[in-house]
Amino acid sequence: MKKNISKPLLSIKPMTAHPETNPQSEIRNPKSTIVIGAGFGDEGKGLLTDYHAALEGRDAVVVRFNGGAQAGHTVVRPDGRRHIHSHFGSGTLLGAATFLSRFFVSSPLLFVRESRELGRSGVSAPLVYADDRGLVTTPYDMLINQWAEAARGRFKHGSCGVGFGETIERCLDARFAVTVGELTDVDVLREKLDAIRRRWLPARLEKLNVGRLSGEQTELLDSEILREDFIAAAAEFRARVELARTEFLRTAGGVVFEGAQGLLLDEDYGWFPNVTRSSTGLKNVVELAAEAGLERLECVYATRAYTTRHGAGFLPHELAAKPYPDIFDATNIPNPHQDSLRFAWLDLDLLAETIDADFSRYAHSNGLEITKKLAVTCLDQLGGERPRYVAGGKLVESTVEEFLAAAARAVGVDGLLACSGPTRETVDEVRNFRSSRRKDSIRARRLRFGRRPASAGRSCGVVQSL
Repeated sequence: MKKNISKPLLSIKPMTAHPETNPQSEIRNPKSTIVIGAGFGDEGKGLLTDYHAALEGRDAVVVRFNGGAQAGHTVVRPDGRRHIHSHFGSGTLLGAATFLSRFFVSSPLLFVRESRELGRSGVSAPLVYADDRGLVTTPYDMLINQWAEAARGRFKHGSCGVGFGETIERCLDARFAVTVGELTDVDVLREKLDAIRRRWLPARLEKLNVGRLSGEQTELLDSEILREDFIAAAAEFRARVELARTEFLRTAGGVVFEGAQGLLLDEDYGWFPNVTRSSTGLKNVVELAAEAGLERLECVYATRAYTTRHGAGFLPHELAAKPYPDIFDATNIPNPHQDSLRFAWLDLDLLAETIDADFSRYAHSNGLEITKKLAVTCLDQLGGERPRYVAGGKLVESTVEEFLAAAARAVGVDGLLACSGPTRETVDEVRNFRSSRRKDSIRARRLRFGRRPASAGRSCGVVQSL
C-alpha cells in the first residue's frame, strides 16, 4: 500500500448529520425495484441496476442492501467506457445517488480508490449516503482474510480477499467493532485500530490455524503505515458521504435495491463453507422497504444464459471449458484468491427452486406487495449457437425463444427481460411468454437447494454432449 502518512490529518470535515425526514411525509414513489442474483454471483446485476435506474431518472437512489467491497458490478456505457462498481451503486454513471445501508460493509481504503477511478472517468463527486450503523472493514481484516485463505491451500473458500467476512466476525465483539458513525473521532479510531492489531489479529490468526508469519508480514504489521493510511482514507470517506437512515428513501424519486453476490452464496442457503456472510436475497430488503414506507416491490432475479462461479466450491454440471467459444468476461479475471472463472450448464430446475426458496419466504412480509421477474443476461455470448441447458435432469438444446419461455415457465414469473449485450440498450422486455408455472415444473432432484449431495465433489460431472 502506498505510504501517505505525510498527509495532514487535521481539519477533518465532520460527517453531515442525518437528513431531516418526517416519518409522516408523503412517499414520492411507493413502487421500487430489487435486483438479485439467482446464482453464484456475476449474473449481470450491474447491467440490470443501471437499466432500472435509467427508468427512474437522475433522482433515483440505488440502495446497497448487502455485502461490501467484494462486489464487482460492471456497467458499460454506449460509447464503450466501463466501470466496475464496488461501493458506488450501479446507477452512478447516470447521476443516481447511492445509499450504503446498515447491512452494507464499507471499506474506506477501497472506497477512496474507486472514487478516484470514477473521477478519472469524468464522474466527479457522485452523491453517497451511508447509514451510521454500517460496519467498517480495516486493513487488518483484509490481511487476515488473505493470509488465512493462502494457508488453506487447495481447501480455500474462494474468498475475494477484501476482508468482508472477517469484518463481520470481528464486529461480533463490541470491543473491536468499528462502524461508519465511529469514524469521526480520529483519536478513538486510532486506539481501536491498535487494539485490533495487537489483540484481535493475533488471536484470530491462531484460531484460523495460520502458521508463523514471515519476516515481511511481521514488518508490515509492526509498521504504522497501514494504520495511518487507513485513517487518511477514513477522513476522505467521511468527507464524501452524508449520514442518513433508511427513512430518507421516502422522499427519493425512485429506489433501486442492488444486491451483491447470488442466492447460491447466501449464508443461510448456500453450500457451506463456500458462502458469503451475507443475506443475498429478499431478507434485508423487506426490512429496509418497511422502514422506508415502500409498498410495492418488483423483484428481478438475474441469471446468465449459462452458469458461472468465480471461486472454490460446488458447481453443478461443471464443464471443463467455456460452454460457448464467444464468452468473454473482462471483469472476472484470474486472481490468487478465486483462480479462474468456472463454467457450467444452467439448470432450470435448480434456478426455479433457488428463486422459490427466497421469494416464497419473504413475498408477503411486512404487508408488502412483491412481484417476480426473471432476467436472462449474456445471450449475445452464445455466439449464434442454440442454447443448451438442464431441465428435468436432462441436457436440452433449443432455440433462444424456447429457452427463454422454458426458463420463465420453470420459475413462474410476472415479467421477463432478455439481455443481449453489456449495455442497458440491449435489455429487452419479452412480451409473449407463458407465465403460468406448471405444478410439475420442479421435479424430484438429487441437487436440492441448500443441501449439498453427500457424493458431491468439485464437479457433479462434465457434460460433453447431448
